[in-house]
Amino acid sequence: MSNLATRIGIIDIGSNSIRLVIYEINALGAYRVVSEHKDSARLSERMGPDGILHNKDIISIVPILTHYARLCQSQFVTTVRAVATAAVRNAANTSEIVRILEEQTGLTIEVLSGFEEARYGYLGVINSMDIRNGMIIDIGGGSTEVSLVKDRELVQSVSFPFGAVNTTRQFMKGSNLTDSEISDIRKMVNEALASQPWIMQSPNLPMIGLGGTIRTLGKMSRKRNNYPLQLAHNYVMKPGEVQEFSLLLSTITIDKRKKIDGLAKERADIMVPGLLILETIFDAAKSSSCLISGSGLRDGLFFETYNPKQPVKADVLEASIQNILALHPNAAATHVQHIDTFAMQLYDALAPSTDLEARGRLMLHTAALLYRIGVSVHYYQYLKHTEYMIQEAHIDGLSHREIVIASMIATFKTKNRTQQQALVYKDLLLESDVTLIIKLGAILKLAMAMDASGTQPILAAISIQRNDTSMNLNLLCAHNPYLELKELNAFAKDFDKIWGIKLKIQTEVFSMK
Repeated sequence: MSNLATRIGIIDIGSNSIRLVIYEINALGAYRVVSEHKDSARLSERMGPDGILHNKDIISIVPILTHYARLCQSQFVTTVRAVATAAVRNAANTSEIVRILEEQTGLTIEVLSGFEEARYGYLGVINSMDIRNGMIIDIGGGSTEVSLVKDRELVQSVSFPFGAVNTTRQFMKGSNLTDSEISDIRKMVNEALASQPWIMQSPNLPMIGLGGTIRTLGKMSRKRNNYPLQLAHNYVMKPGEVQEFSLLLSTITIDKRKKIDGLAKERADIMVPGLLILETIFDAAKSSSCLISGSGLRDGLFFETYNPKQPVKADVLEASIQNILALHPNAAATHVQHIDTFAMQLYDALAPSTDLEARGRLMLHTAALLYRIGVSVHYYQYLKHTEYMIQEAHIDGLSHREIVIASMIATFKTKNRTQQQALVYKDLLLESDVTLIIKLGAILKLAMAMDASGTQPILAAISIQRNDTSMNLNLLCAHNPYLELKELNAFAKDFDKIWGIKLKIQTEVFSMK
């Protein structure tokens, strides 16, 4: 491994499972996950009626933590943060659990308060989603955190002492919940909600879900709907799906549940109580929609460890694009920035006269900066790699539909090809999106032609005059833009077909000597 890279390991001792995530930060400050491990522990289940986690149960997780500590060592991790959540926090013998684990593993264990757990979940969400206002719900094994976000700030949060594992243990006597057990769980959740009226006083906000129960729900929904993307993060559930899955799973046997696509067998028993908690809070809060966040507590801990002075990103999309560019530095930074500058100027000259949607500019901006990242896989046919990488690279700050649109703008060739590509995503795209992609793709091709040589002969500030039928581009050049003019002239006819605007190009070369 390069000695210029640093690595941060986050160990999360949860109530249901224990996880390790290793992040690598390269010499340019860009980060990515390089390793992730998960083991089932079900600590909430092992808790005695006196609230004590007994020695044999504490010792049972030592091999997992020792293994994780060894992995961190072998992968040159420079900073390790090991945190424990609800099961350890709510135990009657918290300090003894921490003492034994620290002695046996050599790790330093931080026990997070309910507020800290909610705050790290909020940091994970706010740095990876374009959300201004929303309700975050994190259903773990032994607790459920609910947080209210207004204007991207955490304004209120609460940690309830029930999660998918301890609720299952408390209420489910057989292998399935009875009707009366279901209503007892709802009653417990509603009574807890009554003590936090702010949850009911912020209706019509999106609910952003974290934790295993909700990620599994998203996975089942994607499988059932034959969703065209592999992305779990920022997936939007269809209206009524939360209630449908809750009803479906609570009325079938555990064996049938294990056969449902997307539902892991080891979660089949705790899934229904977890869903009942979600559904009850979703209904009480009168949430407008349910979004799945793949980014939560561990990501929040990483963001704080990586940048303690400013753990909240000012602009999620911009930070995400720059991070991707720094992970794939052979995307020719000066060149793509030049293309982006041209594309934004052309968009601003062309867009006011059309009904292009407001976020079209952001999608074009994303495509302009990332259109070459496929080169980091292989130069030949790099647009094919670019399309896949934009769709899979976790562009935070865009919806799934916008990510697909950006990938198709970045790889735009012809109108026919775009129409073919769009068929794959017909369930995700709007009818008007094909026109949007073609129009923005044409702007990007025009901008790309203006630095076809990659030597930036045309200065960044271009003078554009346009009317209804034509557009004059006055290009001030530092040296002869031979290749650029050739490409511009070659594309002018296609541009006219797409935009109904004739291009007129004037160049003026001045010497830099």
